[in-house]
Amino acid sequence: MDAPTTTSADNGTSGGGGDWFTPRTKPTTTPGNEQGTPDDRRPAVIRPVGRQTADPETPADGTAAPPAASADDASTGVPDQERESPEAIPPPGPTAEPSAPSSPRPATTTVTPAPEPFASTTAPPDEPRVPPQRPAPVSPPGAAASAPAVEASPDAVLIRRAMAEVTPVADKVTSYFYALLFVRHPDLRSLFPAAMDTQRDRLLRALLTAAEHIDNTDVLVDYLQGLGRGHRKYGTRAEHYPAVGECLIGALSKYAAGVWDEEMEAAWIRTYTTISQIMIDAAAADELRAPAWWYAEIVTHDLRTPDVAVVTVRPDQPYPFLAGQYTSLETPWWPRIWRHYSFASAPRSDGLLSFHVKAVPAGWVSNALVHRARPGDIVRLGPPAGSMTVDHTTDSGLLCLGGGTGIAPIKALVEDVAEHGERRPVEVFYGARTDHDLYDIDTMLRLQQSHPWLSVRAIIDQLAHQQLPDAVRAYGPWNEYDAYLSGPPGMIRSGVDALRDIGIPSERIRHDSVEELVAAGC
Repeated sequence: MDAPTTTSADNGTSGGGGDWFTPRTKPTTTPGNEQGTPDDRRPAVIRPVGRQTADPETPADGTAAPPAASADDASTGVPDQERESPEAIPPPGPTAEPSAPSSPRPATTTVTPAPEPFASTTAPPDEPRVPPQRPAPVSPPGAAASAPAVEASPDAVLIRRAMAEVTPVADKVTSYFYALLFVRHPDLRSLFPAAMDTQRDRLLRALLTAAEHIDNTDVLVDYLQGLGRGHRKYGTRAEHYPAVGECLIGALSKYAAGVWDEEMEAAWIRTYTTISQIMIDAAAADELRAPAWWYAEIVTHDLRTPDVAVVTVRPDQPYPFLAGQYTSLETPWWPRIWRHYSFASAPRSDGLLSFHVKAVPAGWVSNALVHRARPGDIVRLGPPAGSMTVDHTTDSGLLCLGGGTGIAPIKALVEDVAEHGERRPVEVFYGARTDHDLYDIDTMLRLQQSHPWLSVRAIIDQLAHQQLPDAVRAYGPWNEYDAYLSGPPGMIRSGVDALRDIGIPSERIRHDSVEELVAAGC
């Protein structure tokens, strides 16, 4: 993020791992000008691999015996706001059906217990950098495993057969993939973080996600386009894709040897070629209209609690986004390590951006932002992403559930409704483990005092008299509301289940997906 302290790759792009999709041959650009016109963007044909020379049995650089996963790596939600690059196919924001909202309830603040805070991960943006609202593909947990088998394409059947073989030995497959990549293509090592512990896990998640949705063209294309755009900040180019595909198939053929044959290899080559081309094309189109990243100077650093800070930055050029979205952020202290944080306000006239950051155990980026960052420091921002945005074409009420630092995008949504001059009811449930975690309750209560259509309720888990889903049920009915959830993955799961149980249609429940929910078909 910081120009003086962050090492750079080609054309000023930061080297950084991009899981198994890491491109290498991005569209040709005019030297020194990242906005060059793309040309000849087709990747080279992937050759059958894994049988020409003896391949390494152990990872080549940083992939063997990775450090224990940090809290940063485990967290994919907005509560700590420190997330890896988006690897899950998010459900796009739903189009709410116009309906008459329920009459606003009196503005009250109640204290009720809640489970751990909600989580928000987000979908990569659609072709317009700010994604439009679309119905979200949501199905009950456990449905994903059986649903894709119905009328699956021949390639999908073969791919899933291979996945069934390699999933039990995922760690070995991942390590072997990186060993192949770094031995056969050592020039790519500089694109990855020095510590590969986080990077290792991304491979399997990306594989499972793409394989699971191989026949779901609309969702898969949106996902891959977002990845292609997002990977620009790593310094990836189009010619990287064939190398990655070659090593991916080499690793799969080794660990799925019991079922691997020429037909299966051909299916993977076709699938990977399609996947990589979607990403290359999306990156090429994005290159013509937006930078790969933005530099941003920290202008204020407000330590709300010993482990939560509100960090406000000023981008070096206009940064377009929508309330409810998030971005990736890199600090100068950990080059090529990016984490995701939701915008804590609607777009402002002064162009400033704010983030709520919670320092988590062993969290490299979060701890740096909370305990080390100061005004004047320079960070880097990736492009905005996410579809948890307000549909202003309807007057439906908003039911917002935010836990911990997941309150950040909820606050932005409230500001967005206010700025549009709407009088639709907005009900906010602010969840926390203890009253100490309600670090932004004063801000939310001030918003409630200014807007009669807004109701804010603090839900504290430690009191243990009532769980958050029960509290939500008690204040219903919510069948004519659009629901928004932001917080840890576990709370998104329980929250989605609770909202479905009380009659809110799945297509009106909005959140930024997490890997676990995608795997469950949510």
